[in-house]
Amino acid sequence: MAAKTKEQLELEYQSFIPYIESLDALAEADWEAPIEAGKWSLKEMLCHIMLWDKYFYEEAIAKVKEDQPLTVTHQNFNEFNARAVEYAKPLNKQTAIQQFVLYRKKILDVIMLSGEEEFAKIHLDGDRKKFSFRGYLRDFIPHDKHHKKQMEQYIQSITGK
Repeated sequence: MAAKTKEQLELEYQSFIPYIESLDALAEADWEAPIEAGKWSLKEMLCHIMLWDKYFYEEAIAKVKEDQPLTVTHQNFNEFNARAVEYAKPLNKQTAIQQFVLYRKKILDVIMLSGEEEFAKIHLDGDRKKFSFRGYLRDFIPHDKHHKKQMEQYIQSITGK
């Protein structure tokens, strides 16, 4: 498979927004229930995705835009994910969806305005590891797809559709 263009990556990353917005039709109880025993709820999963978006936006993407050093560093995934579960507790589905859309659009606003050169430009993060907009999208699109598949399976199990 050929490497994807900047536009293809942007569209793929952006396409998760209308999907998440469509989940607003689900009952609040369906948002709160674990997708299966021992797993996250839709709301917790969405907050997990949103908090990663927020973290990378604030610590890397906005820094590139402002021509500042990147402060993004490798995170302990278990601790980060546990914080996402706690973060989700007081939120209703509309707030969770709105926050996801907000950070996803902030990321896209910066990346879509970048030229091809800036899109591919390598920056060093807070751990001195390579970061680029292209690499970010290549890493997080499969992450979105992984969670979307889980969401779809759960929705099918509760709706029969």
